[in-house]
Amino acid sequence: MASITLTQVANARAVGKQGSVEASRSGIWAGMFAVTMTFAALSSALFVREGSAADWQHVVLPRLLDLNTLALVLSSFALERSRRFVCAGLPTLPGVVRPAMRWLCVTLVLGLLFFAGQLVAWHQLAAQGIFLATNPNSSFFYVLTAMHGIHLFGGLVALGYVVIRLGSAPIEFSRTLFDTTAIYWHFTGVLWIYLLLIFRTRL
Repeated sequence: MASITLTQVANARAVGKQGSVEASRSGIWAGMFAVTMTFAALSSALFVREGSAADWQHVVLPRLLDLNTLALVLSSFALERSRRFVCAGLPTLPGVVRPAMRWLCVTLVLGLLFFAGQLVAWHQLAAQGIFLATNPNSSFFYVLTAMHGIHLFGGLVALGYVVIRLGSAPIEFSRTLFDTTAIYWHFTGVLWIYLLLIFRTRL
């Protein structure tokens, strides 16, 4: 009877854990869908405004944006390197935690470089006399990059939390937390490349 009870408890815990994993994944996908719809609406507004505006003036974007993009792309590769080590075995196994942490820190540093680079790009535009209200397309640039920066900052916070959890409590480390953070981070990278294509072709 006792063994049956323990088995039932173990099964209940497994079911509960699986439900938590599914809820976490569903939540991140729902969140990304909402963000995608927001940026799609803003993109549509940009296309409509460009087609109907006589005051649309093209902006020479800072070349720094290309370097920022490279940093963000490399951060995704670094994150996948870290995930490869975590997937190779439990974080408690020797030789897993240290390289996983190292690549996670590389990801975090590259993300911070991208974030700082975006602020520098804003400063370069301001030095040219291009501000939020200078013309319609500069307004879209500032608004879209600001919104992307806010969502990317959320990803940086999540990455920082993953680093702390893996470093302080590897035994209790959650693969679900790692996977959902990785999905979100890659999403912000793809979103930025989409925005950059719009900036290069429309602004």
